[in-house]
Amino acid sequence: MNRKKVYIAGPMSGLPDCNRPAFNLAAQVQKSLTHIVLNPATLPAGLSEPEYMQIGITMLMCADMVYMLDGWEQSHGARAEHALAQKLSLHIVYQEGIDHEIALIGLTGEEHF
Repeated sequence: MNRKKVYIAGPMSGLPDCNRPAFNLAAQVQKSLTHIVLNPATLPAGLSEPEYMQIGITMLMCADMVYMLDGWEQSHGARAEHALAQKLSLHIVYQEGIDHEIALIGLTGEEHF
């Protein structure tokens, strides 16, 4: 089976816990769909914003698909990732209000949070 590699992109800077809960929940949903998840929210604390972007861009360049979390339009980093994904002709999927918790229950039949 050829599993898709999905990079999760979205706003992080200035949000509580760098928006990790939203990234991690989206990652769980993507894993439930049998995708390989590239999640920048799993990177360790203590790096500079440029270092996070360098690592994130490298992760994105390994992906087949990019999943854009709600609010990405207000994030400089996520907008850059979106532009690169377009330039690389990657498949882009937008959260657009999808309730990940409901999606997870529907996919797996059990709660994971």
